[in-house]
Parts: sequence; C-alpha cells; structure tokens
Amino acid sequence: MSIIKEEPTRFLVTCAFCGGKGKDPFGIMSSLSACYVCGGEKAVWIEKIGTGIAKECLFCNGSGVSPTGARNHCAVCGGAGVVWVEEPFQVCLNCNGTGWQPDISLYCIICKGKGAIPVEKYHHRGRR
Repeated sequence: MSIIKEEPTRFLVTCAFCGGKGKDPFGIMSSLSACYVCGGEKAVWIEKIGTGIAKECLFCNGSGVSPTGARNHCAVCGGAGVVWVEEPFQVCLNCNGTGWQPDISLYCIICKGKGAIPVEKYHHRGRR
C-alpha cells in the first residue's frame, strides 16, 4: 500500500488492480483499454469515514483483484487494495479477522470483508 497524497477527508493510493499502470490488467477489451478501477489515472481516492486507519484489504490480500477466480475487481476494496477501518475496532468474531465468510468463498457479511468491526457495534446503547 502506497499513499501518494493525503487530505483531511480522503487519501490517494496507487491502483492495486492495474498495479498503477492505468491499463486493464487482463486486456479483456484490448491491451490498450484503460483500467476500469482507476479509469486510467493509475491511482484511486479512498474516503476517510470517521477516525480510523488505512489497512491492506484482507479479502484480496491487497491485490485489488477478486479472489473468487473471476477477472473482476475485489468486492471489498473496489480494486484499490486498501480499506478504511474505523477506530477503535476489534477483530470480527464471525471470521476471526480473516475477512472471509466461514464455510463459503465470499467476504464476511458481518465485517464486510475488513476483518474488523468498530467497537461501538458490539455494545448495546442504553444498557448498563
């Protein structure tokens, strides 16, 4: 993960799907086709939501490519190879922090493939 530029509400990372080349890595339409994740820009903006940290996507291991065998972008990170995880967080108890839904080849539905859940989601409001 390489952060190119950072702003208060977002940060720019090299497009993991095309490896920062700006071209479709699979050459589906043609070898000259622009990467459909970054639109040929070689980088992708990631929005910061609340307080958190940028982490390598666990579902695709930061490659940006769908780990399910299809020649598509990763459903968790959108092809960026990076996800934003709100802090404070704890490891997802459903997938044990792997980002994978147990027993099937899909991302975890509880943490949405990030392997972590914001702490407040585990606490019931109003209970003492």
